[in-house]
Amino acid sequence: MDGDLGDFLRSRRARIQPEDVGLPSYGRRRVPGLRREEVAQLAGVSVDYYIRLEQGRGPSVSDAVLDAIARVLRMDGTEHAYLRTVARPPKKDRHRHSTPPPGVRPGVQRLLDSMEHTPAFVLGPAMEALAWNSLGDALQGFSRLAPARRNVVRQLFLEPEGRDLYPEWNTVAAQCVATLRLRAGEYADDRDVRELVGELSLKSEDFRRLWADHQVRACMYGVKRFRHPVAGPLTLSYESLTLPESPEQTLVVYTPEPGSETAERLALLGSWATAH
Repeated sequence: MDGDLGDFLRSRRARIQPEDVGLPSYGRRRVPGLRREEVAQLAGVSVDYYIRLEQGRGPSVSDAVLDAIARVLRMDGTEHAYLRTVARPPKKDRHRHSTPPPGVRPGVQRLLDSMEHTPAFVLGPAMEALAWNSLGDALQGFSRLAPARRNVVRQLFLEPEGRDLYPEWNTVAAQCVATLRLRAGEYADDRDVRELVGELSLKSEDFRRLWADHQVRACMYGVKRFRHPVAGPLTLSYESLTLPESPEQTLVVYTPEPGSETAERLALLGSWATAH
């Protein structure tokens, strides 16, 4: 998206203090963090080159320069990969639609349905829900929403039950936005991604604030806590797996600790979902 590279680099500069990289601070600064001149010096490039890069009007930048900038700004592996993506976005193919076809393969749906005791669903590039199993639907409530609203980020920020479902809403929201920004860099030409970011930026102050932080994170596994209206409190581990034949689709699976109270509550939720 327009301006992503410059905004990202400025946000990374702002978090690094001169003394962190062995430079004198020279008293109070007008803006926090490193100056562009200091980043250029430490990365071994000219000031003009770095300024043009941050303004998005530089030439094709090499891996060596991006690696040096990532080192200076102390980027982790995910941030480094994101920097490469937004610095050198893939060329547009006029003959290929930017948005992958909706839906999942029948075999993937059968896989979901076979997980009778595990909430699972598949997300697309814009984190839209493409498919789910019965327990995944009971947990997330996808089928209760209109098709255009079946999106985990939109659900989190714009749907009334979005805040109620997560007792640690602030943490979940920050992780979700960081993941969406990573996807926005990878699928910068995807219409659904751009429209989602535009809608949330207009309608949610919380989203605007988190989006402006320029955090990027894969969040492929971890633990989430739910406050479900039927099952009550749930603590579930999750794993996110990229589908080999459809790399733009992600399978998300939630599992409880065996023998835990959450496992019992999840079984009750499954019975409730079957009855309804």
